[in-house]
Amino acid sequence: MNRQLAAFERLLNIMDELRAKCPWDKKQTLESLRYLTIEETYELSEAILEKDMDAIKKELGDLMLHIVFYAKIASEMNEYDIADILNSISEKLIYRHPHIYGDVEAKDAETVLNNWEKIKLTEGNKSVLEGVPVSLPPLVKAYRIQEKARGVGFDWEKPHQVWDKVIEEMNELKKEVENKSNKEKKENEFGDLLFALINYARFIDVNPEDALEKTNKKFIKRFQYLEKQAQKLGKSLHEMTLSEMDVFWDKAKETE
Repeated sequence: MNRQLAAFERLLNIMDELRAKCPWDKKQTLESLRYLTIEETYELSEAILEKDMDAIKKELGDLMLHIVFYAKIASEMNEYDIADILNSISEKLIYRHPHIYGDVEAKDAETVLNNWEKIKLTEGNKSVLEGVPVSLPPLVKAYRIQEKARGVGFDWEKPHQVWDKVIEEMNELKKEVENKSNKEKKENEFGDLLFALINYARFIDVNPEDALEKTNKKFIKRFQYLEKQAQKLGKSLHEMTLSEMDVFWDKAKETE
């Protein structure tokens, strides 16, 4: 523990020094750091998907720097400091874990999650869905909306019910396409289908964003293999037939 506290104190001292002496650090504001923090969060996500522990450590350090940076700026504004931030989250964790710090019983993770959402409603939230940030990417937002609704019991009971809903939405989209409906109708049905698929992902214990990102990576790797093989033949992809490209695509799959 002493080693950890010493390391944290060292970072705080460095932050104080940088804020006082470095022209770039002195110039930063809460707003200017915002987009950088978002970028760092995605870099951490990338490292986690790659299972690169060294990269995860690096990106966690970058995020920790940002937290300390925000706290430093807030303290200069006479709003709060890092101690206030840490005490605030500690108090929230204690309050929202009555099964640890109180007399409530919770024998599994699902009960803990349900209790968490119920407690948040007692804290002034008018809706369970208020905790879902408006700026989240749509796929992530859909997943979090469904999780929040599930926390208060609004959910399907069995995976097959959700799959039936996926099929229903797929057929409705197909109908609108076949009827040559306008863009808005097709867009609505496509959105419903995506929402149903994300719902089904929860029921089979798959994070849809992780699944899609892994597929993105897989496609990029195979496509770049295809490009390299075309270069070896002295061709561009525009000069190749789809059948020719499929041969290399299949070879790319074999190398995985």
